[in-house]
Amino acid sequence: MLNAIRKNGAILALFACASTGVVALTHYLTKQQIGQQEQAQLLSVLNQVIPENMHDNNLYQSCTLVNHPDLGTDSDMPVYLASKDGQPTALAIEAIAPDGYNGAIKIIIGMKHDGTILGTRVLNHQETPGLGDKIDLRITDWILSFSGKKVTQDSESQWKVRKDGGQFDQFTGATITPRAVVKAIKKAAQFVNSHSDEIQNQPRNCGE
Repeated sequence: MLNAIRKNGAILALFACASTGVVALTHYLTKQQIGQQEQAQLLSVLNQVIPENMHDNNLYQSCTLVNHPDLGTDSDMPVYLASKDGQPTALAIEAIAPDGYNGAIKIIIGMKHDGTILGTRVLNHQETPGLGDKIDLRITDWILSFSGKKVTQDSESQWKVRKDGGQFDQFTGATITPRAVVKAIKKAAQFVNSHSDEIQNQPRNCGE
C-alpha cells in the first residue's frame, strides 16, 4: 500500500511539474505578442488625445515619469512628449481620479503647450454600467467635452459639474463619477501648466 501511495504521489508531482511547464512556456511564447498588443492599444489612445499631425516622433518611446499629488496617486505616472521637426508640440499625461464611485479611475489628458486640452480618455474604471460608465467614450461622448478648454485663474471656478456651479454635465443618478473625473483633469492640467518646462527636460525613462 505504501508503494502505491508513493507511486500516486510521484504521478501527481509529475503532472504538477508538466502543468507548470506548460503555463511557463505559454507565458513565454505569448509575452511578446501581448506586449505588442498593449503598445498598439496605447498608441491608438495617444493618437486620439494628440492628433497625428502634431508629431513625427514615436510617442510610446518619448516617455518620462513624474510623481506629484495632483496626479491622484503616489505612484510614478507616464508623460508622453510629442514633437515635430525636433520642436515640442504637446504632451499626454496619465492621472488617477481616486474618488470615483467604485474606486480609482485612470485617465489620460493630451495638452498643447499653451495649456489647451486636445483630448481626454478614460483608460480604466470600475464604474456602474448604465450610470457612471458614461465617462467611457464607448458609451457616450461626454469625455469629449474637455477638448479645447484650458484651466486658468479665470476659468478655474468653472471646472466643476453643473450641480456644483460648473460647466460640465453630470449624469442622471450619478454625480460622483463625473465630479471625480472633472477634478482629476483639472488638477492634472494645473500640474502640467506649472511644470511644463521641467517635464520636457526630464530623462526619457519609462522603459527603465
